Amino acid sequence: MSSMQIILFYFIAINVITFFLYGIDKWKAKRSKWRISEATLLGLAVVGGSIGAWLGMKVWHHKTQHKKFKYGIPLILVVQIVIVLLASCKTRQTVELSAPTQFDHVTELTNLVKPRLETK
Repeated sequence: MSSMQIILFYFIAINVITFFLYGIDKWKAKRSKWRISEATLLGLAVVGGSIGAWLGMKVWHHKTQHKKFKYGIPLILVVQIVIVLLASCKTRQTVELSAPTQFDHVTELTNLVKPRLETK
């Protein structure tokens, strides 16, 4: 399993978990039961579950009037998207810059071996 697959699996898992925890908290709120803390719900968004949190708010109609959720979750989502885009640009740039270096080594080795083959 590549590191990219692990990261993708993590984000899918954390968002699914976050989405359902928002639903569970809404269900508990309707029945006056023990609740999931706001810090936990926001924390899950911060560690990568912002899409699940936003969808959970919309689907379950939960925490939509609380300012820290109403504005905080979309803000966290935007920040995470910017981070992913910046990381993706840096990765592409690094790969593009490092690729010619790898081929230069192959060319150098070929040039070293070539004269030996021609003299035999």
